Amino acid sequence: MNPSSLLLLISGGCGLVAFIITFCVMPTLIRRLKNADIVGRDIHKLSKPEVAEMGGIGILLGFSIAIMLGVYLEPQWQPQLTITLIVILLTGIIGMVDDLIMLSSMEKLILLWIAGLPIMWVTPPNVGIIYMLLIPVAVSVASNLTNMLAGLNGIETGLGVIALTSLTLSCIIMNKYDVAIISFSMLGALIAFLFYNKYPANVFPGDVGTLIIGASIAIIAFIGRVKIIAFIVLIPNIIDGILKFRSAGVMERQNFKPTEVDESGRLIAPQGGFNSLIRSVLKKPMREHQVVYIIWSIGIIFGLIGIAIAYLSKGAII
Repeated sequence: MNPSSLLLLISGGCGLVAFIITFCVMPTLIRRLKNADIVGRDIHKLSKPEVAEMGGIGILLGFSIAIMLGVYLEPQWQPQLTITLIVILLTGIIGMVDDLIMLSSMEKLILLWIAGLPIMWVTPPNVGIIYMLLIPVAVSVASNLTNMLAGLNGIETGLGVIALTSLTLSCIIMNKYDVAIISFSMLGALIAFLFYNKYPANVFPGDVGTLIIGASIAIIAFIGRVKIIAFIVLIPNIIDGILKFRSAGVMERQNFKPTEVDESGRLIAPQGGFNSLIRSVLKKPMREHQVVYIIWSIGIIFGLIGIAIAYLSKGAII
């Protein structure tokens, strides 16, 4: 077996390990979270059921073990994989803190920037200081973007699966099998989590789950040098962020006016308040899962564009 095939096999194996661990740990984690009263109301259902929060801990666990396996099986990539693990763990810790005590937008941006600093140690040689300082900025921005387009059952996890699938296939097409260990590991954990988070959700990811999706995309973008593709797969989140900022500026979560539910259980965009990608889709009352499928479809379009660019740019640094 040639080295590339072996590395691809290891990458896929890490993804499978992440899937199995996350899938198996989630039932126990959901039960423990409920017993600890770490729950949230599913406000987009008529009955407003209680759902376990901070389920992203399961994603974090599956991903972390998979990356540690990658370090063991491919010691030559130990610096990149170790730094990735450090950044994702720091981002996950920030997410847990935010879930528990609700950080301000500025506090979260600064802390996420600090969490992204270690990636500077594994940047390509001969890059300028401005480029290096932009890396933690990208981690902070990407993490916030995947955290903002959220709130409906499975929407953030599903978009993460779509984005990571596009990035994984792009890395394979461009023979970047080393960084595929990272993308496969996060993809495997997200697919497993989606089984429990899809409509009707048994668990919410919390910020610990949503923030690490964006952080992993930013890490793959810089370590794998696929920045354009990473930008493209994040376009749905970017559009959502622009719509919110233009309509309401920087808002704290507690000031958000939630999407309303009519007597038949359909979602309705409230009068006034901020705009968003979800509310742009809600031109008429729709079922929650229908809105999610539309947003996923938008993500799939940009994911396919990313894969096409990888194919057309094979061997190039983009």
